[in-house]
Amino acid sequence: MFQHRSPQSRISGTGHYVPETILSNAQLAERLETTEAWIYDHTGIERRRVAGPGEATSDMAAAAARQAIEAAGLTVADLDLIILATSTSDSPLPASAAHLQQKLGADLIPSFDLNASSTGFLYAVSVADQFIGSGTYKTVLVVGADAMSRVVDPNDRTTGILFGDGAGAVVMTPALGDGRGVLSTRLHADGTQHELMKLQAGGSAEPLSVEGIETGRQYLRLNGPPLRDLTVKYLTTYSMHALKAAHLTSADLDWVVPQQANMSIVRTISERLGFPLERFVLDVAEFGNTGSASIPIALDEAVRDGRIAEHQNVLMCALGAGITWGSMIVRM
Repeated sequence: MFQHRSPQSRISGTGHYVPETILSNAQLAERLETTEAWIYDHTGIERRRVAGPGEATSDMAAAAARQAIEAAGLTVADLDLIILATSTSDSPLPASAAHLQQKLGADLIPSFDLNASSTGFLYAVSVADQFIGSGTYKTVLVVGADAMSRVVDPNDRTTGILFGDGAGAVVMTPALGDGRGVLSTRLHADGTQHELMKLQAGGSAEPLSVEGIETGRQYLRLNGPPLRDLTVKYLTTYSMHALKAAHLTSADLDWVVPQQANMSIVRTISERLGFPLERFVLDVAEFGNTGSASIPIALDEAVRDGRIAEHQNVLMCALGAGITWGSMIVRM
């Protein structure tokens, strides 16, 4: 049975950052022996941003974080905890959140990475919500950041056209009792489907080797058709679960901020939810799929341009490697 509760935490500020360098469909078409039209027709993506030389995940995270902290009317000194959702850490050790803490000039507050692939931002917001709800921490910085261009095979048409780099951030603080905040969360994982999207080499199961690098095992691989089917199935079903848990229906929604996977998936989810496509916040054409940064980037854009306003109900949903997936209802 779904339990209804008053919000424990709310989003007090949002921010985002994308690199300056643009990688267009025309540039990819030259390299991948395809056409601009084919890329756009299959993905809805026109361009994506890629991190410059020496620009790490934590650099993008810090830029987005500064915006979110400022938007919340706070300073770095107000932070009690930093959670960085990423699957492209600066290095295997330490966690990129340690670099983020240092680059922000934060105090010696706990800081850690969370890896749930593209669902990582929703997982991280849920963790922040629990910390705030328990009274352990008051102000939590949550960042979703990924440098996906660093893990895709530049010569693979399946993955090379989909992904871009960027970061999005929110500052979470206690709810004020006015109904705004995290209304419901549904998080899931199915490890039996891990083959659908994975980066094979570079971990304890398969350390990097010359042979592995020569055969491209350091690159992200995905099985598109079944991954697409599961994305549509799970994001539709579990978004409805999240609505039910919040005692809402799709008629009560103001906006949907989905994982920016591709337009075909988003259109199908729109049809199955019975929620108009024009009420989806979409930037997939401009930025592509930025992994765990995807939802918070789109969220911040819509907050800053006035589309998403206070007291509006927002559904966020994502699916990533693992596989992991989740849906969340937030009243802004």
